[in-house]
Amino acid sequence: MTLLVAVGPGASSPRATIAPSAQASAYAVQVIVPGAAGVSSAPVSAPPDRTATGSFSYGAGAVTAGSVSASAVARRAAPVTASAGADINGLSLFGGEITADSIAARARATATAKSSSGQTAGSLVSGLQALGQAVSSAPGTTVVLADWGLLTVMGGSSASSRTGGVPGHRTSVLALHVRLTSEHGGLPAGTDIFVGHAEATVQAGTPPAAAKPAPQPAESPPLPPLPRRKVAKPAGPTRAPGLSVVVPRRTPPTVQPKLTAGGYVFPVYGPVSWSDTFGAARAAPVTWHHGVDIFAPLGAPILAVADGTLFSVGWNDIGGLRLWLRDGEGNEFYYAHLSAFATGAVDGAQVRAGQVIGFNGATGDAEGTPYHLHFEIHPVSMLYLGYDGAVNPTKYLLAWQKLRDVPIEGVIGWALPLAPGSLAPKPGAILLQASDISSASGLDPASLRRALRGPPAALTEGSLARPLTGQPASPGAG
Repeated sequence: MTLLVAVGPGASSPRATIAPSAQASAYAVQVIVPGAAGVSSAPVSAPPDRTATGSFSYGAGAVTAGSVSASAVARRAAPVTASAGADINGLSLFGGEITADSIAARARATATAKSSSGQTAGSLVSGLQALGQAVSSAPGTTVVLADWGLLTVMGGSSASSRTGGVPGHRTSVLALHVRLTSEHGGLPAGTDIFVGHAEATVQAGTPPAAAKPAPQPAESPPLPPLPRRKVAKPAGPTRAPGLSVVVPRRTPPTVQPKLTAGGYVFPVYGPVSWSDTFGAARAAPVTWHHGVDIFAPLGAPILAVADGTLFSVGWNDIGGLRLWLRDGEGNEFYYAHLSAFATGAVDGAQVRAGQVIGFNGATGDAEGTPYHLHFEIHPVSMLYLGYDGAVNPTKYLLAWQKLRDVPIEGVIGWALPLAPGSLAPKPGAILLQASDISSASGLDPASLRRALRGPPAALTEGSLARPLTGQPASPGAG
């Protein structure tokens, strides 16, 4: 029997519709033991957007990390984007046989109706050592671990795709992978240890079909043209040709999460002037002020606000000479418009709170403005928001500005070093004279004035060596 199918004139199959999609996932550490369930720390996936923090320990010290965090973000609105990140600080494997100061994994993918792309910018491994030897963090580095395993650094992939003619992209990165070829440290052969994984996958959607206009009867006469009317222009300023109104991607956050790494200090050394300008309108692509501007003289030392790791040290057109600092909890701090970097300010450098990392300036889009530091705070709990995960620094800066616990050694790194054979004292403060004000009262200004006048003129020069208790020096004390 023959089946005939009749197709009417003008008939066509409906076009397949592809919905936009975005997925992101990340974890800090994952241990997979043959024949056992895998164990992961800070695993997250989006949508919905997720973030996780904590610490990690497995196998009686076989795998430990001081702090871990991960975040995942997915956006299906055009352009479709997905981003994921993981951060690990203080990694130690097998009792210190493999260590790393800090690890960051970053993956981002974007797709539009015409193209797609992916990147892993910001991924790094700092201070990696294996069996007592420094290991390069170059992607694809592989190290043989004695007779018991292999270590691979910065693996990953990035590939574009097309589904029904619509672009898509998948990007992934794995900072460290240790594979045991023999039993070691209490873990069996075949065990895999993955550290710092991030993955982002996007697929653009099919553009909506244009609505067909309703057919008009052939005998309908054409509509007459509308009469021109003179419309009065509204009073007030007009926009220059070529400018467009930009709607902020996200309103400035109002939360003030606690930063728990501790030991924070003010980011500029010396006299400063600043005010709360967080959230003020800015030109595209920033759209709103993500931090505050701290005004100080040209070349004023810029300090690390906490112990941590520097990354993205370099130049961009908006921030000029700029860098990022990540503290031990995973919080990130952005410094922009510097005039110069300190000698040791390089990607992956470990710094201490109060250490000089640069010098105040007005580079980037701040050129021609008063010298200042643009400073931002991005808490670890808000990194899933990307660059918009910034909070108002005012409360934090006011607290740090009151602290006076930074030793003088922490802020003299910018001074010229002494010659190796020099007998000159180390730069710092030298006490020339002291007055005992312990008997003065803060409620009696006159008593403070008397105490600060110094010793009476009748005292001899040698009396300056007397104890600060105010009692006469013992014989021979001069």
